[in-house]
Amino acid sequence: MKVPATGATGPVDTAPGDGDLGLFAALPATDAAAQERLHSRLVDGAQRDGLLDVAYRTLETPVGSLLLAATEEGLVRVAYDVQDHAAVLADLAERVSPRVLRAPDRLEPAVRQIEEYFEGRRTRFELALDLRLTKGFRREVITHLPDIGYGRTESYAQVAAAAGSPRAVRAVGTACATNPLPVVVPCHRVVRSDGSAGGYAGGAEAKLTLLSLEEAA
Repeated sequence: MKVPATGATGPVDTAPGDGDLGLFAALPATDAAAQERLHSRLVDGAQRDGLLDVAYRTLETPVGSLLLAATEEGLVRVAYDVQDHAAVLADLAERVSPRVLRAPDRLEPAVRQIEEYFEGRRTRFELALDLRLTKGFRREVITHLPDIGYGRTESYAQVAAAAGSPRAVRAVGTACATNPLPVVVPCHRVVRSDGSAGGYAGGAEAKLTLLSLEEAA
C-alpha cells in the first residue's frame, strides 16, 4: 500500500503490497468460534423476545442423520437425511412459522431419549408432541401407533381396524409414509400382512434396522 508524501496530491494506491498479503493471509478465512458466539446470542435474543417458533438441530444415529424440530408445544418433526433436511426446514417455515432457528437446547430431551432408544435403554418415548402437521384420519393413525408396543408389529389392516376404518388399509399406508415423527412415533412397527417389512419414509434399510434393534432387546 502506497502512502503519499506530505502535501502530495492524486489518487492513493490502496492495492496490497507483498507485506500486506502476508498480513491478510494470517487471518482466518472464517472464524467458526466467533460465528457460533454470534449465533448463540441470536438464539438467546430470539427466545427472550418470543421470536423463536421452531428450533431445530441434527443428530447422528445408526439410521443416519436425523433432523429434529420442536415448537414450544413439543417435538413437531423428525426427518431422515433422505427426506432432504433443507426441504423439510422450508416446509416447516411455510406450514408452521418462518421463524426457524438452529437452537439445540430445546431439543435436548428428544436427543437424550432417542440416544437411549438406540442404545437399547428406552422402549417408550416420553416427550411432548406437536401433531399439527397431521390431520384427519392420518392423525388418528399416528395417535394409535405408540400403542403398538416395543418389539411388536401390526399389519396395515390391523391398524386400519384399530383406527376405526377397517377398509382404509391403503390410507394407513399413506399415514405411515407421511408420519411427521418417525422413530418417536413408531410407524416402523406397521408391516404387511405377510410379515414383510413394507415401505418406509427413511428407506427399507432404516426400517429393518429399527425392527432388528427392537427384536434384539
